[in-house]
Amino acid sequence: MEQPYYETFQEISDLGIQLAYSTAPGGYHPLHWHEEIELLYQLNGEATIQIEGKKYHIPNKHLTVVDSGLVHSTYTYTDTSMFICAHISRKYMERYLPDIELYQIHCIPDDLTDEQFPEYRKICQMLEDLTRIYIEDASAFLMEAEGIIMQVLAHLIRHFSTHAAAKVTATDRLTVDRIREIITYVEEHFAEQISLQDIADHLGLGKEYFCRFFKKNMGISFLQYVNEVRASHIYQDLIRTDAPVYEIAEKNGFHNQKLFNRTFKILYGCTPSSVRKTEKSGMPWP
Repeated sequence: MEQPYYETFQEISDLGIQLAYSTAPGGYHPLHWHEEIELLYQLNGEATIQIEGKKYHIPNKHLTVVDSGLVHSTYTYTDTSMFICAHISRKYMERYLPDIELYQIHCIPDDLTDEQFPEYRKICQMLEDLTRIYIEDASAFLMEAEGIIMQVLAHLIRHFSTHAAAKVTATDRLTVDRIREIITYVEEHFAEQISLQDIADHLGLGKEYFCRFFKKNMGISFLQYVNEVRASHIYQDLIRTDAPVYEIAEKNGFHNQKLFNRTFKILYGCTPSSVRKTEKSGMPWP
């Protein structure tokens, strides 16, 4: 991916909303985070999302909400993934709900209760309406679209959120800040050779403590995470360029061919060369 894993959205409207109908290559999109509330509505195929170390299934035509500040990654199973992606600024929403920072939204298909399901289907229908008016290209599309997103957010706060006094401790805050700093560091240096000592020194931690910290909070080893980030960049280069596979791998920090092939096969279920064959033939991914 070419975007940084700490995502910022510059084209936020006066209502604090950025709405996009996106088409992106399938496969693995590594851990990242952002301050905005993210609404993901899959328009084709299926995907898996990992949020704070826990994996969830995202079916076609279902909404998944990633609340602000949560570290997450996605894996889509089609060669081209189409989805609605909306980002909503909590800061902008304070004009309507001054204590919005105290609301935590949890709306994931896997975790729906029977009581929540009717309201969930209403929200999904709103997003279907959003798709329809986008296709129709109505002159007042943006006005209507932002109105629908505001309704969706209101329903999410009413039926899919909890409200509690802030209980974030200094330790919790430090953990989140460290995770974000690690993600940013890796994105900036993944093409280089990063050692455990490098990242531990960057954070001012001992190497052994850092390894325990990362594994506990991310669910994988640090070196595995770095290799997954590298593989995701390689995947994009395989699609977008004709450079030899070994050159792309080395450019993105992989100098061990056997480790690269193994990592890539685990993440994408295929070999690097088959990615290009599939792209050229137009055949769907297995």
